[in-house]
Amino acid sequence: MALVVHLKTVTELRGKGDRIAKVTFRGLSFFSRVLENCEDEARFEQAFRWPIGSQVDGDEMLEIQVFNYSKVFTNRLIGTFRMVLQKVVEEGHLEVSDTLIDDNNTAIQTTISIEIKYQTMDGSVKVWSDGEFLDIPDDLDGTFQFETDSLLSGRSQSSGTSPGRSIHGIPTFRKAGKGVFSAMKLGKTRTSKDDHKKGDDAAILDAEDLDRKAMRLGGILDPDTISLASVTAVTTNVSNKRSKPDIKMEPSSGRPVDYQISVTVIEARQLVGLNMDPVVCVEIGEEKKYTSMKESTNCPYYNEYFVFDFHVPPDVMFDKIIKISVIHSKNLLRSGTLVGTFKLDVGTVYTQPEHQFHHKWAMLSDPDDITTGCKGYVKCDIAVVGKGDNIKTPHKASEADEDDIEGNLLLPEGVPSERQWARFYVKIYRAEGLPKMNTSIMANVKKAFIGENRDLVDPYVLVQFAGQKGKTSVQKSSYEPIWNEQVIFTEMFPPLCRRLKVQIRDSDKVNDVAIGTHFIDLRKVSNDGDKGFLPTMGPAWVNMYGSTRNYTLMDEHQDLNEGLGEGVSFRARLLISIAVEILDTTSAEIMSSTEVHMEPVSNISESATGKMEEFFLFGSFLEATMIDRKIGDKPISFEVTIGNYGNQIDGVSKPALAKKKKEGGGESEEEESELIHNSSEEEAEDDGDLTSVPSTPPMKPVITDRNYFHLPYFEKKPCIYIKSWWQDQRRRLYNSNIMDKIADKLEEGLNDVQEIIKTEKAYPERRLRGVLEELSTSCSRFVTLANKDQNLSGRTKLDRERLKSCMREMESMGQQAKTIRTQVKRNTVRDKLKLVLNFLQRLRFLADEPQHSIPDVFIWMISNNKRIAYARIPSKDILYSIVDEEMGKDCGKVKAVFLRLPGKKGFGPAGWTVQAKLEMYLWLGLNKQRKDFLIGLPSGFEENKAVKGIGIQAVPPISLVYNMKQVFQLRAHMYQARSLFAADTSGLSDPFARVFFSTHSQVTEVLSETLCPTWDQLLVFDNVELYGEAGELRDDPPIIVIELYDQDTVGKAEFIGRTFAKPLTKMVDEHYGPPRFPPQLEYYQIYRGNCAAGDLLAAFELLQIPYDDEEIRRALIAVHDFAVPQIKIGPAGRAALPPIDGPTDSDRGPILPVPLGIRPVLSRYRIEVLFWGLRDLKRVNLAQVDRPRVDIECAGKGVQSALIQNYKKNPNFSTLVKWFEVDLPENELLHPPLNIRVVDCRAFGRYILVGSHAVTTLRKFIYSPPDKTANNWAHTARLANGYLALSNGTSHSRPQSRPVSYPSGDIVVNMSPEPNIKKMDTVVKIEATTDAVVKVDLNEDEKEKEKKKKKKKKGEEVEEEEPDESMLDWWSKYFASIETMMENLRAQEAAQAEAEEREDLEIAAESAEIKADDFPMKGTKPKEKSKDKKSTKDKKKNNDGTEKRPPKPKVDELMVYNKELESEFGSFEDWLHTFNLYRGKAGDDDDHNVVDEDRIVGRFKGSLCMYKLPLSEEITREAGFDPNMGMFQSIPHNDPINVLVRIYIIRATDLHPADINGKADPYIVIKLGKSDIRDKENYISKQLNPVFGKSFDIEATFPMESMLTVAVYDWDLVGTDDLIGETKIDLENRYYSKHRATCGIASNYSVHGYNVWRDPQKPAQILAKLCKEGKLDGPHYGPGGRVKVANRIFLGPTEIEDESGLKKQTEEHLALTVLRHWEEIPRVGCKLIPEHVETRPLLNPDKPGIEQGRIEMWVDMFPMDVPAPGPAIDISPRKPKRYELRVIIWNTDEVILEDDDYFTGEKSSDIFVRGWLKGQQEDKQDTDVHYHSLTGEGNFNWRFVFPFDYLMAEEKIVISKKESMFSWDETEYKIPARLTLQVWDADHFSADDFLGAIELDLNKFPRGAKTAKQCSLDMVLKEHELPTISIFKQKRVKGWWPFVAQNENDEFELTGKVEAELHLLTAEEAEKSPVGLGRNDPEPLEKPNRPDTTFLWFLSPLKAIRYLICNRYKWLIIKIVLALLLLIMVGLFLYSMPGYLVKKLLGA
Repeated sequence: MALVVHLKTVTELRGKGDRIAKVTFRGLSFFSRVLENCEDEARFEQAFRWPIGSQVDGDEMLEIQVFNYSKVFTNRLIGTFRMVLQKVVEEGHLEVSDTLIDDNNTAIQTTISIEIKYQTMDGSVKVWSDGEFLDIPDDLDGTFQFETDSLLSGRSQSSGTSPGRSIHGIPTFRKAGKGVFSAMKLGKTRTSKDDHKKGDDAAILDAEDLDRKAMRLGGILDPDTISLASVTAVTTNVSNKRSKPDIKMEPSSGRPVDYQISVTVIEARQLVGLNMDPVVCVEIGEEKKYTSMKESTNCPYYNEYFVFDFHVPPDVMFDKIIKISVIHSKNLLRSGTLVGTFKLDVGTVYTQPEHQFHHKWAMLSDPDDITTGCKGYVKCDIAVVGKGDNIKTPHKASEADEDDIEGNLLLPEGVPSERQWARFYVKIYRAEGLPKMNTSIMANVKKAFIGENRDLVDPYVLVQFAGQKGKTSVQKSSYEPIWNEQVIFTEMFPPLCRRLKVQIRDSDKVNDVAIGTHFIDLRKVSNDGDKGFLPTMGPAWVNMYGSTRNYTLMDEHQDLNEGLGEGVSFRARLLISIAVEILDTTSAEIMSSTEVHMEPVSNISESATGKMEEFFLFGSFLEATMIDRKIGDKPISFEVTIGNYGNQIDGVSKPALAKKKKEGGGESEEEESELIHNSSEEEAEDDGDLTSVPSTPPMKPVITDRNYFHLPYFEKKPCIYIKSWWQDQRRRLYNSNIMDKIADKLEEGLNDVQEIIKTEKAYPERRLRGVLEELSTSCSRFVTLANKDQNLSGRTKLDRERLKSCMREMESMGQQAKTIRTQVKRNTVRDKLKLVLNFLQRLRFLADEPQHSIPDVFIWMISNNKRIAYARIPSKDILYSIVDEEMGKDCGKVKAVFLRLPGKKGFGPAGWTVQAKLEMYLWLGLNKQRKDFLIGLPSGFEENKAVKGIGIQAVPPISLVYNMKQVFQLRAHMYQARSLFAADTSGLSDPFARVFFSTHSQVTEVLSETLCPTWDQLLVFDNVELYGEAGELRDDPPIIVIELYDQDTVGKAEFIGRTFAKPLTKMVDEHYGPPRFPPQLEYYQIYRGNCAAGDLLAAFELLQIPYDDEEIRRALIAVHDFAVPQIKIGPAGRAALPPIDGPTDSDRGPILPVPLGIRPVLSRYRIEVLFWGLRDLKRVNLAQVDRPRVDIECAGKGVQSALIQNYKKNPNFSTLVKWFEVDLPENELLHPPLNIRVVDCRAFGRYILVGSHAVTTLRKFIYSPPDKTANNWAHTARLANGYLALSNGTSHSRPQSRPVSYPSGDIVVNMSPEPNIKKMDTVVKIEATTDAVVKVDLNEDEKEKEKKKKKKKKGEEVEEEEPDESMLDWWSKYFASIETMMENLRAQEAAQAEAEEREDLEIAAESAEIKADDFPMKGTKPKEKSKDKKSTKDKKKNNDGTEKRPPKPKVDELMVYNKELESEFGSFEDWLHTFNLYRGKAGDDDDHNVVDEDRIVGRFKGSLCMYKLPLSEEITREAGFDPNMGMFQSIPHNDPINVLVRIYIIRATDLHPADINGKADPYIVIKLGKSDIRDKENYISKQLNPVFGKSFDIEATFPMESMLTVAVYDWDLVGTDDLIGETKIDLENRYYSKHRATCGIASNYSVHGYNVWRDPQKPAQILAKLCKEGKLDGPHYGPGGRVKVANRIFLGPTEIEDESGLKKQTEEHLALTVLRHWEEIPRVGCKLIPEHVETRPLLNPDKPGIEQGRIEMWVDMFPMDVPAPGPAIDISPRKPKRYELRVIIWNTDEVILEDDDYFTGEKSSDIFVRGWLKGQQEDKQDTDVHYHSLTGEGNFNWRFVFPFDYLMAEEKIVISKKESMFSWDETEYKIPARLTLQVWDADHFSADDFLGAIELDLNKFPRGAKTAKQCSLDMVLKEHELPTISIFKQKRVKGWWPFVAQNENDEFELTGKVEAELHLLTAEEAEKSPVGLGRNDPEPLEKPNRPDTTFLWFLSPLKAIRYLICNRYKWLIIKIVLALLLLIMVGLFLYSMPGYLVKKLLGA
């Protein structure tokens, strides 16, 4: 099928110019030819043809773009024509004429006329029989095949057809090898013969002249899209019938690696609970470590550091859970109560930037009760270090930011801070295909007892997630168990554990083992975007792989079943689903614990996972070679299995699923359309009973050579086929195939771009643009393809959601790619490359399908009924589809498959060797599509069937017989190899190469003792027979395998590495000549296991040998007689090949050299060698090296150094420079390595090799003469690699009008008048010839500060500015510098972030078609939604964005480097280089960036310089040129020299703990030569961050003592002290460096005080010396503070104050100004080392590559022959200052009332206040008790006195105390200064009740309220927003502060207020005015005026009664008394009334 577009004319064009058209269909574009100078009409008259594999859809588009062509600029688009092909599809032929549209979709005048033809194979869409399909008419064959591929898959951009086969005159083009790296193959175009007639000659593309040629190539290529091959040179020809083999052999996973996890628990805050004694427990995996216990506090401060070491495979490591829990009151007797836990997995930490969380707050939650919310926070650092990772300690942000807990939670980027609880439901339905897990003997016993045959496995499923496990029930004796249960986990969402582990286990009392394991990565089954979805999966089958299925009691591959390493066999498949439900924790009926629990679930229908379909797998073995001889010569067969199908040895009885395909049941349209393609309707049915043939017939192997066998297949290729039944879930695999292909293509393109950049070829940006163009079209193609088949059965929620998110991602990726493409410029290539690499990772992540369908295919080699070696091929790679993009990348292709040993056997050397190499063809598809299964086999075969049957197609062949074979001669031009592994103990190898091609192998000669052999040898393989059609072999020759070995005198040769190559093929009818021949040498990367092991430079050509005419005639007669022809090659055939020159030199015997056209062109070079000396040579064979010599060799020539007579006395060479001349290739990339070998000359003329070093690339030693014409001072002469570092280039220069006084050409640099506040190294870069005078004003930021200070409100006190000189010491300077370093780092980060943000905005803006000018700049509205976190911080800042910081006091600063000085200054190798010498075998480590320390036997110091002869005259004519020194002029002599070395050690940080208690007792050890200083008595007890503050002086003699070792040891009371870590410094390189690393140059010159000048030489002396050495004019000091050096003028102050305060004139400041800007001096300038502190990592040889801490230090060196330096600076640690804090508690108010009165039930409290300073709990003090407060008011007038030691600079209190009774000595702790005050309710018979507390940070706490009324809860909650004060500045503070506590809902509530007065005195002041504790003398406080009620009733009962009765019931008693009186009166009245009445009556 094909679509042909005939582009006729384009008319009504405007203007005049060159026109070109681009025609695009299905993402493949053709360019027309360029029409030059056409006016209004362009007559293209060109036809373009797209052969297509799947039918054209009616809605597909054709697009034609017309451009104005430009040779220089990009082509300008005139207009576009787009057309939907519906009409074409219906009618097959159409003529169209239409107008074009422009960018804005408006029609323009220009019209286009085209003709379109759509040809199907025979004019219509109908059923094809297979015969037709395979037997395409000859003229179509080649092209059809290749173009189908190239169009539909991204696989081959270019591939060739045989000459004369081009159709419709479209030039097809192919790749051919030219250029050095295989990656340099820019598609050379071959035009086909009929193309030449047009004179439209296609050009040979060479990277350099791409531009000029692009025009002539018009008809073919967009230069952007030319594909380069990927780095492994295999893909030289992008093939269409062969897949690319993977060169990395060893399985990478499963091998244990070293990991170190360090956790620092800093503090905890807001712990829920009253008055607790918290302990933090850190648990990783099984290991637990505890902090110490802190008493009665909710916010304990620990600062404890824990280290966990692991040696496990990465997968196991990353699944381990880190659990941080806080436990309340744990002690020896009880386990304590859990407050809360936080957990995350190690993988989450490892994926963080720098593999760490730093100073983040972990939020605790209660696992037993999920409704409670947050239980507190723990602040910690967690870092995970693997081998070779180095952890950068991030700069500590200011404490204030870290106290913002919400903004610094310990969560990965993108996880919301409010995580919710969620339920994770894992439903386990059923499993099938389980292996038997019991021996058959057991089974027979059982059968005898029970009488029935049982399945031999008792499976259950174990699910592990986030450190919890859940199990299903056990299903006894079942190979197909059905569980229908669900495991429910409760965990925070999103969880910080990425993988869920599902494992089928066999329940057994003896050994309960895993059957298979599957991991589910939650990131792959969910999406956290705004249109994302919660984790969901299934119901879907997951396939489990593991060890082989035969049951043994001790399975050696059991690890594979646990999920470690790559499974080697199918184990079972399990049907599961996952769902997540977010919980609403407020609802009542929720279960509150997080225990795992099980529930049954209902069964699901068969069809829920998809419709069962019958699949057909076909494979053919075309070749089996390189079979390891160890296997023995028993017959060998190969078995192919898919699932359990095809497994004859140990498969289990067929699964019940293999029922016949269910009939009927309305099949979807897709299936119907597929049935149409079947050759007959019956065929679909009648093959149901087809038996499978899963293995090849056994065959005896034949010997290839010493190491390998091969199987003699020759023309008869065995086949296998298997039928199997699976759910039809191909769509999943199709989608991931499309993405994989896009990713492969992208990766290949990016490799090219990197290679172009690496080899400095032209136009990398073009290739990158092409790659992006390709990416964006592929992405849009994905969206159209993936969006069909929506309604298949068995589609799960995940399928739908994944499809949506993939389509979104791909669409946006396509958009971004388009946008980035427009931004790719020459200078932005590298940055954009980084962006695009992210796309690649993204694509790979998307392409990985979490829901499996068809299991992977395994190929096993079986010998003697034993499984030997295997290969595993993912089923998606060989899955067939009609749409080419969806097809698996190896489907219907010949793939080179390398078999390897299973499991652990495959690690190490055994894994490097190939067990067998198969050339294999595989095809997997639905049985209905079976007609296509032979589609990709090399043609020219006949099928040989087992059964001669009814339907032709009914039975697949059991073997293929090839009747076409071609005979070739292979020429392998083996030139050289470099950087090979050292395989011998000498540190060298004796390498030879073995070349395998098909069944042939040959070896090169062995070259002894070299790592860079130059064989220069041609290997000729004659009579290589290859089967298949000639044209295919030309484009697709089989691969060549090259193995490198090391020859050993005894025993077998040792394997060094392997690489693959494809030969360049020449057929009989081609001419041997340019452009394709002779082939160019290329570099092929050699691998050993997974690691790169060097490069091979070689070329390979495959030449077809023609047959004799006579022979062919005979053969034809034989064919007529039905005989198989045997054609022999006559002598005439050989003669037709290009000639081979015989051996050139007689001494090499019959070895043929590489012929002239192929070997590189040579020219004459001179190499000068500077021999300086040898260092640190180790013993050889137990004897010391005494008289060493260095031999230098390059390309067969060389030179020897002078002999060192006595290595011990003087290891330097007497003769410094020697040279030799050598012929080297013109092309720098082909330069051979230079070998440095050191030999020891022993008695009797014996020489012993000490060690060797190979300099692989000489590029950096090539000398380019300085450019005299450009007198530009940035160009420093590049002497032998003198890349002299220019400074950091932040220029703040402001050109000013030029004063008249300076002569032109001088540049003036003015330093500010007050140089002591210099903040920024200011660099002025101006052409030397200009007349500008530049004033560099460094005082700018100071002025700003002044302004700010004036702006400050009057109310705020201004900080005291000028610190008193006497107060300042070296530490002031150090801390100020650290602050500056942090600020710079922060500024850099902010700038970087801003740049990135700007770029993102640009990209976003462009894709949204906003112009760059319109979009908002920083600070406008759209920024606000960025993050809520920022808002809290922004409030603290002023409007201008700068934080309110106290202006910095002016302190002189030094440079703090947070790395070694070496890394900043290029290892000080500015002219003296250090070459490590190696001896011994290279390790088989995965990562070779870790240097093998054990192999280094010494170092050679010297340098090289190479240049082409002859050299220009002017260099040698310079004044003072010493011809003996060659290019190494002005180099100091190397005689021994005495030096005073002064080492300053400041402090160490993050040391690795060395004692059981998780601490260390570090001390310093310094070694230099014979001096060994052990500072053991000054060890620092129990500290991991010790401050040493010491300096050490050592006298040394260079060169004998030049390696300084600074080590930190751990002091132990008993036993030897352990090394914690050490660092080594090469002092000699520093001493001789041009950067002047002897003594750092201070920022200012002062003669007294803390910043005194350290160097014995004053700045003026140093300057004069430098000018003299550099032959510079100057220095000339002028009036007015000027100095002129060369043609630069510097300005500066000229006065200095001495100690008495007198001012003197001096030139030192001026000289210092010049020195600080030395890098600006032309020709000789370089940055001089400033006064500094460097931070060096400490390493321990036992734990290579893992940092054990860091040490801050610096080294000064002073030669002994000059005046001695002054005494060392005092850097001893500051002694903490003694202070006394007096706290007076005056009153409390509104304290909550706790007690109920016995008698009256009234609420009251017995209040007292307790206080202490953090860390001194044992020194806590209590007031007396204010009893019976009824209102919460308490009066105390009580004084606490807290003496403490305080470090002002660090703002920490220093405490020394013994850790426990058994401690030997006191430990020093540094703790933040915090005062805790608590209010309590006193109880006599029970424990006191805690009511509330407040903690005041003495450095910044809120000012107390004036009155109790104004005192509120906000003072605690909104602490950040209130103005704060420091007691150290205020000295005396009085006010009201709130007490707070947490209620049941964990909210803070106010529980009281305290009026207190804080008074801080120094120890001296306190001594002068002593005070008493409480209310005692001296200075007693008066007794508080408490109400009478405050007393205790049982101490004074009368008082109590008086109080109880009198006070309370006074009125009651009065009333009662009155009432009683009344009653008595009434009673008396009543009593006396009658008598009285009687009396009255009787009248008595």
